Amino acid sequence: MTALPVLSLLETRVLGVLAEKQRTVPDSYPLTLNSLVSGCNQKSSRDPVMEASEAEVQAALDALRSLSLIVETSGGRAMRYGHNIERVLHIPTQSTALLTMLMLRGPQTAGELRINCDRLHKFADISSVEGFLTELAEREAGALVMELPRQPGSRENRWVHLLSGVPVIEERAYVAAAFAPQGGDVTVGEIAALKANVARLEAEVGDLRALVGKLCAELGVSAE
Repeated sequence: MTALPVLSLLETRVLGVLAEKQRTVPDSYPLTLNSLVSGCNQKSSRDPVMEASEAEVQAALDALRSLSLIVETSGGRAMRYGHNIERVLHIPTQSTALLTMLMLRGPQTAGELRINCDRLHKFADISSVEGFLTELAEREAGALVMELPRQPGSRENRWVHLLSGVPVIEERAYVAAAFAPQGGDVTVGEIAALKANVARLEAEVGDLRALVGKLCAELGVSAE
């Protein structure tokens, strides 16, 4: 199998919408162009949110059809479109569900993917998600996902799809955050780390207050 060319953001969005709607609204699938445009421009469960025109979505469909990733049918009064991800990429439906969420919502942790994939495929646990992600990352025909470097203050690594190429900009941001000199302007990574630390400290304070309240109640004294 020849490697796929790098897809545009809109092309991956079109693929993601088709794969999503196949599972969530099967009665409406394959989708008309109008439904597909609405799905691409959906405000919820999309990152980034976009405003693609009908002509732009049609152009993306044409490009994907040339790669056999799109199936076109002429049912009813309008053309309808479906995806051909499993057959072209030779991956199971579980992997398609993960790719779909990554295409629609951007980088996510394995835990986030398990939750967000719930309507497409119910993974038994996070280990199952990680297993399929690893298969996609170590695929002989070419990796379809990769694990990003851990962000400052984060407990889990996020995963990203590679259908639009390696996220060079994001990797540079992580490197800049890791090697930024002390003093001067505050980096995005440092802000994220500070927010994480504040959230952790607030949680610890809450736990301490609860413990003090419990001890005071047992001793019969006021916690004020």
